[in-house]
Amino acid sequence: MAVSANPFLNGEFPKIDFAAFMDPSKFTEQWEKFDFAKVADQFKVPGLDAQALVEYQKRNLEVFALANKIALEGAQALISRQAEFVRKGVEDASKALSELNAAGTPQDKLLKQAELAKAVYEAAVANLQELTEMASKSNGEAANLLSTRVSESFGEFTGEIKKTAKKK
Repeated sequence: MAVSANPFLNGEFPKIDFAAFMDPSKFTEQWEKFDFAKVADQFKVPGLDAQALVEYQKRNLEVFALANKIALEGAQALISRQAEFVRKGVEDASKALSELNAAGTPQDKLLKQAELAKAVYEAAVANLQELTEMASKSNGEAANLLSTRVSESFGEFTGEIKKTAKKK
């Protein structure tokens, strides 16, 4: 097999299973086996500290994994809360049918039906608002982590380039 001058096509990079980034347990397992020193050796740019650049990218991937974990935990909490809403909805529906059947006159039944419909609507709006807030919170935390790290990464890269320029 021919060796490419592109370090991304040789050495350690082709061994990365990028699909594993979506599964935190697989990502962590792969991450622990990856040899970043070998990657740094593939980049031979005069005056540029490739090992420092690899360390920056390592921090980027660590934050990416943490952001994925936060988003996944948020999604799991959201699903759990939705299940609680469904469970309570079934209980409330059973109770409502009993109350509706217990109402005496047709007018009483109609009045009870309107009261129950209003309660169901208000509960649905409150539940939707709670789920929206939960999703916004976890997604916001993940996005803030990524945004902060991207800014830091640009600063680190710029600093590395400035160090290289001073050496000349």
